[in-house]
Amino acid sequence: MRALQVIRPEAAEVVEVPAPRPAPGEALLRVRYAGICGSDIQTLRGTQPFASYPRVPGHEFSAEIVELGSDDDGPGDAPENTVGFAVGDLVTGVPYFEDGTCCACRRGLVNACEHNETMGVHRDGAFQELLTMPLDRLHRAEGIDPRDLALVEPFSIGYHAVRRAAVGAGDRVLVIGAGAIGLLTLLAARLHGAEVWIADVVPSRLELAASLGAAGTADLTTATIPELVGAATDGDGFDVVCEATGVPVSFTNAIEAATVGARLALIGNGTAEVTFPQSVLIKKELTVVGSRNSRGVFPALIELLETGQVDVSPLRTSVVAFTAAAGALQAAAAGSTADVKVLLEFPPGP
Repeated sequence: MRALQVIRPEAAEVVEVPAPRPAPGEALLRVRYAGICGSDIQTLRGTQPFASYPRVPGHEFSAEIVELGSDDDGPGDAPENTVGFAVGDLVTGVPYFEDGTCCACRRGLVNACEHNETMGVHRDGAFQELLTMPLDRLHRAEGIDPRDLALVEPFSIGYHAVRRAAVGAGDRVLVIGAGAIGLLTLLAARLHGAEVWIADVVPSRLELAASLGAAGTADLTTATIPELVGAATDGDGFDVVCEATGVPVSFTNAIEAATVGARLALIGNGTAEVTFPQSVLIKKELTVVGSRNSRGVFPALIELLETGQVDVSPLRTSVVAFTAAAGALQAAAAGSTADVKVLLEFPPGP
């Protein structure tokens, strides 16, 4: 079978690798679509500190079950935990693997596992034609476009952050960053009844945000934070600010944009240190929460897609053939802002 490997930093190519076999309790999956994420770009650039090489990127995907792992007792014997799954099912999967024993796991915070391994970073990911996954990490979907199903994982990031920030009906929310995660955070906050503004530096992404229901947008190349706060809140400030860029100035902007007693949710995973006005954070009595990964919200998001309560399709701005995956990944790593979410399309099975 074929897989896209990042051989070393700045070098990626489609190569032939052995096809995997499912163990008991696993499924063999044929990937349908996989999304290019910021962590995949970091792996290509060589700036992902947890990646080793060669590495197959990818953790946002939809797939079809082509085989269920069987016991050794006889052909066709399937373990009990395969109940609920069948060959041909359309699924997506939770791409984080926790150890189950660290302090975070013992406290039930498996998404913050101290020894977490994420597909595409610590272990090979979904940019390959076939892969195996444990059944307890898979979620079935019915009646969902497989291209949209590949967006459930990034949607879960924004949805988890909105829940961490306790967004509720009537809240005025500012999302800083109109990339895929920021736009999905916008959708999640609107689902919780909030009025949502969004800020970015790319006009085309702000136009997309407006079409997705943003109450207002701000181009931070021409507008200041005080101007945004004045236009959106009559100078009061936002009840919740979700930072979805990881850029240091966005954190200080979030503090400035927040009202007294506001909640700040940090989603963007930056690597640079941040200097911030501690006195303002204290003066306003701000609550700052980190938001990392998500596992428990997958079923809820799949139901939202199945019932048509939310439409994520406008975010998938390009679909490219898997054979062109190396070029698509390199274009994203070069800093192209033409697309919000690029999906890789895999060939159907025999």
